[in-house]
Amino acid sequence: MPEEEEFAEGPLPATPAPPPVSDAEGAAVMVMLLGEEQASRILAQLTPAELQLLGAKMCQLGDIGPEAIIHAITGFVARTEKLGIPGEGRAGHVRQLMHRAIGEVKADNIMARILPDDQPGSSLELARWLNAAAIAPMIRGEHPQAIAVLLAQLDAEVAAQVLHTLPAEAQTQVVHRIATMGPVAPEAIIMLEELLSRRIAECHGTTALRMGGARDAANLINSLGKAVEKRVLPEIAKIDKTLARQIENEMFKFEHLFVLDPQSMGALLREVESDTLINALKGTEAEMREVFFRAMSSRAADGVRDEIAARGRLKMADVLEAQKAIVVVARRLAAEGVIAFGAGGDDEYV
Repeated sequence: MPEEEEFAEGPLPATPAPPPVSDAEGAAVMVMLLGEEQASRILAQLTPAELQLLGAKMCQLGDIGPEAIIHAITGFVARTEKLGIPGEGRAGHVRQLMHRAIGEVKADNIMARILPDDQPGSSLELARWLNAAAIAPMIRGEHPQAIAVLLAQLDAEVAAQVLHTLPAEAQTQVVHRIATMGPVAPEAIIMLEELLSRRIAECHGTTALRMGGARDAANLINSLGKAVEKRVLPEIAKIDKTLARQIENEMFKFEHLFVLDPQSMGALLREVESDTLINALKGTEAEMREVFFRAMSSRAADGVRDEIAARGRLKMADVLEAQKAIVVVARRLAAEGVIAFGAGGDDEYV
């Protein structure tokens, strides 16, 4: 009995350690931890004998507790801690994995961003950098399916602009094909590449395509707002005064006056000579003139309309000179804070 009392008062027996996991059992556990697709790819690499052994272990293990999983992972780490993964051919391996995961087109686009200096020249890749005006001539008269494949890979805004250049009936066909496209065969991409290469040569010859320039820079700055303009333009002027002046001229054109509200437009018109305004409006569409007329009294607007009709034919050079004169006045008033052209995302208000 004393022995029984001593046993009762002593510490509880330790939990027995889980039985060791064999290599085959550890491999079985690791495979079952993977997803079905990944596991099937591994199993496809095994010999029949290895596959039979591993399959048997997977069926025999029954419930697999946390301890067995830990032992399997620990064993895997122990066997791989002295191994390494060579860096040679890594980009190709990553590209192959991405091809299998998301398809060739999307994968190549992502790899171009990851490794921009490691990409082969591609007409399709070049097309992704072009604007709608450059792309539209290259697809004119092509089959709607080819156009659909191309537009599906462009930025949505550029694709929409290209679509707008197509005939109405072609627009419907292209949109329908995009909506029902599904997977695109590699052969279709190759044919599209050949088409684009041929059309680029036809439209632009062997000379390099023009991209960028003062106008593109001006459009970019205009979209970013006044705060960026005030910071960027002076810095560009320090580097190249002529270029800064070209960008500024592209940023501020006569067409930009169409966004002025009636109050700002009224302030501008009070600084502009009547003859200058008439010459400037002579070269604009009738509906665009209404932006100016809304800032006038009915009597004054009717008078300007009559003067425009009575002026007869006018040289385009005279029209442009008048428009530039008004732009100069508008730029001065904008700098003085008298008129405003709307707000960018980070403009300041008082």
